[in-house]
Amino acid sequence: MPNASHVLDRVLVLEMVRVTEAAAISASSLVGRGDEKAADAAAVEAMREALNQIYMDGTVVIGEGERDEAPMLYIGEKVGSAIGKGPKIDIALDPLEGTTITAKAGPNALAVLAVAEEGNLLNAPDVYMDKIAVGPGYPQGVIDLNKTPTENVEAIAAAKGVKPSEIIACVLDRPRHEKLIAELRGIGCGIMLIPDGDVAGVIATTDPTTTIDVYMGQGGAPEGVLACAALRCVGGQFQGRLVFRNDDERARAAKWGIEDLDKVYALEELAKGDCIFAATGVTDGSLLAGVKRVKGKMTTESVVMRASSGTVRWVKGEHRID
Repeated sequence: MPNASHVLDRVLVLEMVRVTEAAAISASSLVGRGDEKAADAAAVEAMREALNQIYMDGTVVIGEGERDEAPMLYIGEKVGSAIGKGPKIDIALDPLEGTTITAKAGPNALAVLAVAEEGNLLNAPDVYMDKIAVGPGYPQGVIDLNKTPTENVEAIAAAKGVKPSEIIACVLDRPRHEKLIAELRGIGCGIMLIPDGDVAGVIATTDPTTTIDVYMGQGGAPEGVLACAALRCVGGQFQGRLVFRNDDERARAAKWGIEDLDKVYALEELAKGDCIFAATGVTDGSLLAGVKRVKGKMTTESVVMRASSGTVRWVKGEHRID
C-alpha cells in the first residue's frame, strides 16, 4: 500500500467527486440526442470550470488531446486556482468516457478523473494500447501480455480453480478484435462484448457481481492510465503495450518522452504512488447509476477511491435544478 501523499490532501478526495459530478450532469442533458461532439463539449466545459475552482497547481497529463486538437483540457493545460503556488497535481481525465454511448443512450457512460503527485501518471500519447487486466485475489504474474489469449485464460482458470470455459472476458466490440474473439470462443470462454467505455470494462474485473474475470483487447492508451489509477486503489493486475499504426503516432510518442515502443507496462508504471480516482455515472451501467431528473432535482451516483488507504466511497448526490 503506498504512503499517503500530503499533496493529495483529504479535501481533494471529495473535490474530485464534485468535478466528475459537474461533467456528468452537463453531459446528461444530451443523452440520446445523437450528438457526440455536443455531449463531449458540454462535459469538457463543466469539468474545466470545476477544476479551476480547486486550490491546486494542476497539469493535465492525459486529456482531450494535444493543444492543436482540443481547445480545452488539452495535454499540458494548467488548471486550478493556485497555479504557481498550490500543490502540484498531475491529472488524467476523460470528461465523457463513452461519447457514442451517451449519444445513443447506451449503458456505462462515465465522467472520469484521476489525480496523483507530479510525475506519477504516465504521460501516454493518444494511441491504442493492448491491454489485459484482472481483479484482486490472483497470484502475481497470472496475466502476461506476451502470452496468447488462450494461455492467459488457462492461467486465470487454474488460479481460480475452474475450467477455461467458466471464464468470462470483457472485450470491446470492434472489427480489430475478430481474431481475439474467435480464439476465446474456440476454448469455450464466455465473452461480454461492450460497445464503448473500456475504463468501466477494466474496473468491472474487480467486482464479482459483474461476473467478468478478465479484460482483453485494444483500447485507448489514455483510458488505460485512468483504469490503472482505479486498480491501484482497489487491487488487481494490468499490463499494457502501446500500439503504433503509423510514423505520426510514433513521433507523438517520442514527443512525450517514450523511447521503448515495445515496452510492456505494469500497473505501477502507468499509475504510481498515491492516486485518487473518481467517476460519476452519466448513463446507467455496471459500475454506477446514471444522472436522473426527478421532481425539481437531479440525482447522481459516484465512486471515489484512494490508493494509500484503499478506501472506496460511494457518493449519492442530490442537486437542485434552478
